[in-house]
Amino acid sequence: MQTDRRRFLQGLGAAVALPAFESFTTSKAMAAAGTKLATNAAGAPIRTAFLYVPNGVIADRWYPEGTGSDFKIAESMKPIESFRNDFQIISKFEHKNGWAGPDGAGDHARANATILTGQRPRKTAGADIKLGVSIDQVMANHIGDQTRFPSLELSCDGVRKSGTCDSGYSCAYQYNLSWRSETTPMTPESNPRLIFERLFGSGKPGERQRNYEIRKSQQKSILDFVMDDALYLEKQLGRNDQQKLDEYLTGVRDIEKQIEKAERFGPLPDPGQDAPAGVPSSYKDHIRLMYDMMVLAFRTDSTRVASFLLAHDGSNRTFKEIGVSEGHHSLSHHQSNAHKMDLLARVDKFYMEQFAYFLDQLKKTKDIDGKSLLHNSQIVYCSGLSDGNRHRHNNLPVIMAGNGGGSYKPGKHTDLGKDTPMTNLFVSMMHNQGIQEGNFGDSTGEVSFL
Repeated sequence: MQTDRRRFLQGLGAAVALPAFESFTTSKAMAAAGTKLATNAAGAPIRTAFLYVPNGVIADRWYPEGTGSDFKIAESMKPIESFRNDFQIISKFEHKNGWAGPDGAGDHARANATILTGQRPRKTAGADIKLGVSIDQVMANHIGDQTRFPSLELSCDGVRKSGTCDSGYSCAYQYNLSWRSETTPMTPESNPRLIFERLFGSGKPGERQRNYEIRKSQQKSILDFVMDDALYLEKQLGRNDQQKLDEYLTGVRDIEKQIEKAERFGPLPDPGQDAPAGVPSSYKDHIRLMYDMMVLAFRTDSTRVASFLLAHDGSNRTFKEIGVSEGHHSLSHHQSNAHKMDLLARVDKFYMEQFAYFLDQLKKTKDIDGKSLLHNSQIVYCSGLSDGNRHRHNNLPVIMAGNGGGSYKPGKHTDLGKDTPMTNLFVSMMHNQGIQEGNFGDSTGEVSFL
């Protein structure tokens, strides 16, 4: 009987972990209910997104010439030139915890791990991973109760939480941008259909609310049974299994809170469109669908915080659709070979083309204050390496898009002049959302140029 119960509980874990119980409401409705919002002066929410591209860039084709508003855009950034008044480029940001130290090699793992945490990962391929809470989750912890989803984590990669991926570092560091705690990454979703159904529910337009209510009722029954069964099972387990069970039950309790939150936010809105079919075969289409999901989530005020791992650092993806049949990571070790650098510049431009698509979708979507979603957003596009050939963690390629709800003045290139913690940018972004934390990671203050 013990084995049967345990197998049932473990099997039920997948059912409990996967369903979404949250939907949306509008900012106006929340304001009417008296909820304190992280908004601009006109009452529109400020949205934040962190977008990550791997393996650095070809610097002399990515960084602009000149500073201030008179900068000349470089070749790799040509796809976003029409948005030059909607973004700013920042040079000389660094993640000092990305550099090799006593723990030696593993720059790709550290690039991913440090980018949103500013912390150095513990070098291990075992279960004793340790990093730090990421900036998106700090934001979510402060303002996540104002939306149905505290945050949204997206990826075009598969999920990996264990195993060795880079020079003795756990794959958890390389395949996750967002970290809920020092030891727990926030698992990203790569299937746009599942993201859509998480946001809007399953079924055809017009059917989703009814399906959602049925599922929510069933889920409550499952959770009640899980808790009763777990209390019975706990007495029969050893210490290690009790710890595993406790971690599992923490997830169950989180889902219970989500159900309560869903009930507080009211009916599930229907966007009036079908869900995506799934993961497209084209990488470009996959990226764009994921961007579409973020726009939908922001437009419906489903969440105000998102992260998107377009590909993990060290990714060796090929780009045959743009004439690049060699792997990205292999090419990044170009040793100044002109042909390889040309191919890498094509990849940089490819990613920028997809970023331009996202900016366009945000800019043409009106927000509740009549401004665009882009105006009311702070979008960070970045990589954890500047030079993939030499594994450099300073002068990182960083773009900040959006006006932050009116707080920022884009349309310029700022050269900081010396290596500056990228976490200083995150402190300023927190403050722009009304989060009065004094520091984050290895920060030394705010940035004053935004």
